[in-house]
Amino acid sequence: MKKALTVLLLIGGLALAQADGAKLYAQCAGCHQQNGQGIPGAFPPLAGHVAEILSKAGGREYLIRVLLWGLQGQIEVKGMRYNGVMPGYAQWKDEEIAAVLNHIATAWGDDKKVKDFKPFTADEVKKLRAQRLTPQQVLEERKKLGLK
Repeated sequence: MKKALTVLLLIGGLALAQADGAKLYAQCAGCHQQNGQGIPGAFPPLAGHVAEILSKAGGREYLIRVLLWGLQGQIEVKGMRYNGVMPGYAQWKDEEIAAVLNHIATAWGDDKKVKDFKPFTADEVKKLRAQRLTPQQVLEERKKLGLK
């Protein structure tokens, strides 16, 4: 009985951790929309584009940097240009950034399009947090990935 209760608590805890990413994403949904489709010409879609980023060497690190430090400048996603500013969320805990990244990677099936996808971890975020970047420097990191 004790083992069964422990297992249920662990499963419940994992479900809550996943729910946190969705809950935090609500702060992103105003621009990127609840369905991850963005607003054409104003805010880029995440659905489908996250898989493209994750398939690149350095894509995971780039996504963490975007969440931590933001992004500013012209980009192109699915043939449409965007020129705006995304704020960084360095005030969030490492676990929260990992949870949001896991949400955006899984909510619209992008994780299924990437070979050997592994969930983001707080340790990955922590390692990159020490490297402070400006939103313009994050844009340069995007270009290094071969993304417009």
